[in-house]
Amino acid sequence: MSGAGRTGVDWDAATYDRISEPQLAWAREQLERLVLGGDEVVLDAGCGSGRVTALIAERVPNGAVYGVDVAPSMVRHAREALGEGATILCQDLLELDLPEPVDAVFSNATFHWIADHARLFEVLRAAMRSGARLVAQCGGAGNIAEFRARADAVAGSAQFASYFRGWRGPWNYANAEQTAARLSDAGFEYVKTWLAPKPTPLADPRGFVETVCLVRHLDRLPPEVRRSFVDSVLGTYGDRPVVLQYMRLNMTASAR
Repeated sequence: MSGAGRTGVDWDAATYDRISEPQLAWAREQLERLVLGGDEVVLDAGCGSGRVTALIAERVPNGAVYGVDVAPSMVRHAREALGEGATILCQDLLELDLPEPVDAVFSNATFHWIADHARLFEVLRAAMRSGARLVAQCGGAGNIAEFRARADAVAGSAQFASYFRGWRGPWNYANAEQTAARLSDAGFEYVKTWLAPKPTPLADPRGFVETVCLVRHLDRLPPEVRRSFVDSVLGTYGDRPVVLQYMRLNMTASAR
């Protein structure tokens, strides 16, 4: 679920696997929209630690599953978890190179890490057979806007501003209309895109925001100040529960 982007940026795969219940729940909802006969070749685009890839593999016992992720730790974890249940490849999705065309592409919580959606959709379409289906969800316009504003305020404070000078986060939260147009231009038809709010209370706020929401912020900081940064962001909530206002961008389409 880390997906693509700048090669060399890694994740804490073991912690992600432990705390990614919200992402897993979203993926289960999406999989209900991907009807499979059991013999298809399926790409999990941004497979992360492999939890969702395993669900896909269960649905195609006579087919094949390719999981692709750019983060080496995620790839190692997924390979260990799935064994021969899926082929896990360490690739940037913008440089996708699969052994064979696929009948379906599934992606969960990944595309918002990729700056160039037009190119992404072109690459995915090139990997798909005619008539192959795309079912995907990622962060959309307005995603966790309140949390990001809190993090930005802390990053701009006197204690941390020097580390973030000139920095722009890597997220690409597109809207439904932009996405539909890009999919159509890339060679997809029967395109449907929509935004859906998913307010998400966090059972483990520190583990979750360190591993997911603030992971690229922490790249900017030396190890000795990272905990203080996370403490400062969580401290803006006071004694209130941390509820992230997720906005999910959904998309379904077929390759022309």
